[in-house]
Amino acid sequence: MSGQDEAYLAALHPAPNPLLVELEERGLREGIPIVSRSTGRLLSTIVHAMQANRILEIGTAYGYSTLWMALALPPAGRIWTIDPDRERTAIAMDFLTRAGKADAVEVINQPALDVLPALGQRNLDIVFIDAVKSEYADYLALAIPMLKRSGLVIVDNLLWSGRSAEPPRDDDDESTRAIRAFNRIFLEHPLLDATIVPLGDGTGIGARIA
Repeated sequence: MSGQDEAYLAALHPAPNPLLVELEERGLREGIPIVSRSTGRLLSTIVHAMQANRILEIGTAYGYSTLWMALALPPAGRIWTIDPDRERTAIAMDFLTRAGKADAVEVINQPALDVLPALGQRNLDIVFIDAVKSEYADYLALAIPMLKRSGLVIVDNLLWSGRSAEPPRDDDDESTRAIRAFNRIFLEHPLLDATIVPLGDGTGIGARIA
């Protein structure tokens, strides 16, 4: 997408909820990784379209993506979000409280790979993954059985700032190697109809088909 196209779409969309703008600015100012605004809009649209009641998020940080999804939840909707960093998730809960959505979100402050095998949630509508890149393949393997048939697994950072598309190099870092390997696993997974779209930093969307 050209810079002109991006500027056009940014100007065309209505402004997000002011709390989202405030949280976006804080994350960028403090160097906390957050999804792009376009990815946040996509999450909101999908939650609305599915009337998703049961969402698992792996990776909370300041709760920017959490807030996009929480604002789109139906009345009975619930989000479980996993992140071991209590300082960051306290900020996330502050914004969710200010948005009137704290009761719809449960924060689990443990490493995701410690939590997921014992997490009792099933028939999830959406699993959103945006955490430790070297663990993406493990998250996917544990999350797919938790999804309902036709549920979606959505994954951020699959273009990895363009590094995924570059030829492999001996000095590639662990995250770059992991994302490249994950992309093949994701697109070829027998239980998913999956695609990667060039939105934000590369957004994977896979529907559970079996």
